[in-house]
Amino acid sequence: MKQKSEKLYTAKQITSALIAFIFLLGLLCLYYGSSFVPALSRSDGEHDGTDPVLGGNIRDFDDLFEDQEHNPEVPKSIPICDIKHSELIPCLDRNLIYQLKLKPNLTLMEHYERHCPPSERRFNCLIPPPIGYKIPIRWPESRDEVWKANIPHTHLAQEKSDQNWMVVNGEKINFPGGGTHFHDGANKYIVSLARMLKFPNDKLHNGGNIRNVLDVGCGVASFGAYLLSHSIIAMSIAPNDVHENQIQFALERGIPSTLGVLGTKRLPYPSRSFELAHCSRCRIDWLQRDGILLLELDRLLRPGGYFAYSSPEAYALDPENRRIWNAMHDLLRRMCWRVAVKKDQTVIWQKPLGNGCYLKRDPGTQPPLCSTGDDPDATWNVHMKACIAPYSAKMHKERGSGLVPWPKRLTAAPPRLEDIGVSPEQFHEDTNIWQFRVNEYWKQMKSVVRKNYFRNVMDMNSNLGGFGAALKDTDVWVMNVAPVNMSARLKIIYDRGLIGTVHDWCEAFSTYPRTYDLLHAWGVFSEIQEHGCGVEDLLIEMDRILRPDGFVIIRDKPLIINYIRKFVTALKWDRWLSEVEPRSDALTLSEERVLIARKKLWSEGISAM
Repeated sequence: MKQKSEKLYTAKQITSALIAFIFLLGLLCLYYGSSFVPALSRSDGEHDGTDPVLGGNIRDFDDLFEDQEHNPEVPKSIPICDIKHSELIPCLDRNLIYQLKLKPNLTLMEHYERHCPPSERRFNCLIPPPIGYKIPIRWPESRDEVWKANIPHTHLAQEKSDQNWMVVNGEKINFPGGGTHFHDGANKYIVSLARMLKFPNDKLHNGGNIRNVLDVGCGVASFGAYLLSHSIIAMSIAPNDVHENQIQFALERGIPSTLGVLGTKRLPYPSRSFELAHCSRCRIDWLQRDGILLLELDRLLRPGGYFAYSSPEAYALDPENRRIWNAMHDLLRRMCWRVAVKKDQTVIWQKPLGNGCYLKRDPGTQPPLCSTGDDPDATWNVHMKACIAPYSAKMHKERGSGLVPWPKRLTAAPPRLEDIGVSPEQFHEDTNIWQFRVNEYWKQMKSVVRKNYFRNVMDMNSNLGGFGAALKDTDVWVMNVAPVNMSARLKIIYDRGLIGTVHDWCEAFSTYPRTYDLLHAWGVFSEIQEHGCGVEDLLIEMDRILRPDGFVIIRDKPLIINYIRKFVTALKWDRWLSEVEPRSDALTLSEERVLIARKKLWSEGISAM
């Protein structure tokens, strides 16, 4: 009996030892195994230690670079999002508002403003094109027709059938150029506005003095489309509301446009950026909150700028429209605007050239002047203010913006350079440098790029607008993006007769998937690294907004380029690749490399997550 008990005790000892050994071996495997899992950084400080989609331990950006020799692996593929997300705009996703149980004020249009997902709710996957997607029709044909498969939504064609917005024609959707208040075409309407203002030769550009236009509630942006032939560029904006695909159609057509709403926050454009604001039946309540939306237009218009308003309030005789007209007329009179002309369905107001009228108002007149401490150029996540932004002393003295007519203003040093501490000599040097750099890019791509290949272009770090200015002889438009810490320079972009916006590249951009043919990123990844944001997050976002067959030009430090290059295949950006070491110039702060990659049109059969 004793011998049997001893054997049983010995067996238990062996079993316990084996369990302890297996447990210790598991710990060793976990420790060493984690060192070799492909590590991916995240853009937010709060996380649970692993990437929810791509897997692997999350490590600091710098550690990834330092450990590359020992950790050369990267994901061989990145998951594909479900096809239901083919039109996902992460920071304008109303499903997110419901999921997070946010309570935006619907009356103030807060539900159309940006609400970005927290890190745990991001879609870290590649957005698929819709079924049947085709390479977009090239400009200028795209102004008048797009592939229906690329934006398979036809409700606007039915809803606006009497206004000539768009017409379904087999596999294509055609755009006759009509609008809510210009059924006979935008071109005739543009000429009628010029005639109302008695501009020379019925040209709305007025000898190059009207160049930048803000079109609010733009529909499918036909007004902006036809302005281009008049040497005028419009920033056409509209929310993704009940006509949620209107901006998507505009961008597919190759028309400068973006998602935006006059809600509670300032539009992301600097003060004194536009010569003309336009609203054609835009259904905006201009009288709400003490006229705060009209005051936002006032902030954006240059001295002597115009507001063209085509709406029933301007001509209808029923009591309600008469009430609105009288209230708007009184408000704008107190804002020192005057009616320049009123005819048929349209009224055009004009801003004053200087501060004289403001100073002559009776004490206590509403709306008040903004305080001296208010920066009219601060726009990122800044709430609108119900006050009038007076002109600077220099603008008031000169009674105008001091800009030369287009196209000379593209390369002429604008007066507001002084505001950002840049000399005219530095400005001209920057222009020349970017002309050389862009020429070198074209040489690098000449074997694969043909005429009219690019239309929608984005410069992700626009500085003074030199990249966009260098494309002056090509048939493209450029969305110049000023990172938040460089937002003061965006006014120079507009003073050159170009357009752009402020953005934080740690967040998703406010546009639909597949909207740009070319993305140019100069130093952008170095910048987000300094702010602790994830390289992979930005690469996936760039892929979202890049069209199939489109190109990215990434100019950055060699260490960053080497790291990004490892993701090219996973991103399906390997249809064509080129990498060079560019010549140093006055803008080169450290060693740089230029990586150019081309995105594939995905083949069928790719599995989705």
